[in-house]
Amino acid sequence: MDAKGRVSIPASFRRVIEAGDPDWQTGSRPNILIVYGGPERKYLEVFTMEAVYEIDDQIDAMQRGTTERAEIEELMYAQSHQTDIDGDGRLVLPQKLREKIGLKGEAYFASAGTSFKIWDPETYADEQAAIAAARAETRPEGYDPLIHLPPKGAGA
Repeated sequence: MDAKGRVSIPASFRRVIEAGDPDWQTGSRPNILIVYGGPERKYLEVFTMEAVYEIDDQIDAMQRGTTERAEIEELMYAQSHQTDIDGDGRLVLPQKLREKIGLKGEAYFASAGTSFKIWDPETYADEQAAIAAARAETRPEGYDPLIHLPPKGAGA
């Protein structure tokens, strides 16, 4: 990350972002949504616009006035920042977002399909170590999470 808060998005992530923005054309800037969330979130989650539209549809399908809908609306609409990727493949992270996750110099990107998370590298390592330790307590030796994938052709 440079002094202006610009971070370079890995090229493979940029291709997903471009493909996930229905308004994107070669030479234009693809749009994204950065969800920063409340104080419990230690990372920034970046969504493609198609993923945002899908989430919007899911929110619309929820019962109005429920606590769950209000919580998701708060996260996606009030605790987020819409922006774009510049022509050099960089994302400008506003200072308040950098400060929220303690990002100082280097950023760690963790992919999740149509979204990815941006972490402070040390925080990511600490969180992953804690998760691995908790999982190790309940899982058998040699456990492989891929066993939970549905059979080919079964769908979700």
